[in-house]
Amino acid sequence: MSILKLLRELPSIHQIQEVLLKENHGREFPPDLLKQLIQEEVNNLREGLLKETYTGKARDRHGFQSELIASIKEKMASLNANNLIPVINATGVVLHTNLGRARLSDAAIDHMIEIAKSYSTLEYNLTEGMRGSRHSIVEEAVCKATGAESAMVVNNNAAAVFLILSTLAKEKEVVVSRGELVEIGGSFRVSSIMEESGARLKEVGTTNKTHPADYEQAVNDETAMFMKVHRSNFAIVGFTSEVEREQLASIAKKQQVIFYEDLGSGALYDYRKDGIGEEPTVQETLACGADLVSFSGDKLLGGPQAGLIAGKKELVDQLKKHQLARVLRVDKFTLAALEATLWEQLYEKGTNIPTIRDITAQAEEIRHRANQFKAQLEKKCSHYKVEVEASFSQVGGGTMPAVELPTYVLAIRTQAYRVNELEEKLRCSKRPIITRIKDDKLFIDLRTVTTDEEAVILRELVHINH
Repeated sequence: MSILKLLRELPSIHQIQEVLLKENHGREFPPDLLKQLIQEEVNNLREGLLKETYTGKARDRHGFQSELIASIKEKMASLNANNLIPVINATGVVLHTNLGRARLSDAAIDHMIEIAKSYSTLEYNLTEGMRGSRHSIVEEAVCKATGAESAMVVNNNAAAVFLILSTLAKEKEVVVSRGELVEIGGSFRVSSIMEESGARLKEVGTTNKTHPADYEQAVNDETAMFMKVHRSNFAIVGFTSEVEREQLASIAKKQQVIFYEDLGSGALYDYRKDGIGEEPTVQETLACGADLVSFSGDKLLGGPQAGLIAGKKELVDQLKKHQLARVLRVDKFTLAALEATLWEQLYEKGTNIPTIRDITAQAEEIRHRANQFKAQLEKKCSHYKVEVEASFSQVGGGTMPAVELPTYVLAIRTQAYRVNELEEKLRCSKRPIITRIKDDKLFIDLRTVTTDEEAVILRELVHINH
């Protein structure tokens, strides 16, 4: 059939729209948007016929109409789908940056919903009946939790670093040990953020060794602060030396410069008492004499993305008054989640916070859950070969890089699919399940999986092999 005759067989926009609406498709779309989608698909088909790139099988009006409607339905489904969707993290990486880091506690979620459904006291002082400050919402909780005189919150820890340097060290020198000039995810470098802030970096010591005299000799009339950067995402081992916080605080006080520590991950819960890592707490860092500390909300704290700043009132007051404070401020949902998380840290000792619960979960408890899961899967589907193997989970999120959390994983194989095919099927299921592959086996680590999510994984594995 000639191209001209094929073009005559193309259905009209109106015809396709009528069919879609009759089948109850597209009613949720504004009429103009639906019409636009149809026009785009018809034009694409017409162009394919004219350029002889059309690879479909249709040769009459009915065939073209069927192909067009199928294509339009697929496009409508993609437009209706959210890009940000929940997934099940079965990797065992607790603070998985790609998967959104910390899961919030029920209390934090409930408080966010409560605030979202109503007006709130975001910037209103009920006692005085006049405008208030959003800085005050979590300040008391941060101070109680850390022992700081004052505190504020910005949208992440990188923002906290930038605000502190811009406010307190612009056009001044900031002394940093060469061994602490870190780069974290997203190419965030201490040296680069310092340059952007207007502060001038002054490096001291060497990569592996820095001594008190290095700081003492670096001070001059242009020195604004000593900045200590906690190496939360890597470790230097071997022939090393660094200046301890107490000593650095003493030198800073003697030299009359600010001592600021960027803690990065920022723990309020002391994981060391569970034998996990050597992460210092915010409380002890301030107690050692730091004038200011900044840390993340969505890492070891177990809350929403935020950058928390705690320390001396006179310094925090300067930060609050800086124009950048408005640029970097957080919204009511972040404050709601953070407030609930902080009070749980204070009064529940963090036991209800998923991040703390998952990091401190015992290997034997995980093995028990894994054995139960194995028994259920083998009972429901005989096609799988399942083993419970000793392994290690990770804290993740650029935190505690040298720490391995003993765990037990479900190592799964099936003759029906290659391991990468099984991984893809789980990842592309209605509720995506993110796993990992090792030694040609699919690994599921229940450390980062709730009991409700276990049922979803089990159901999906059974469905795949039937």
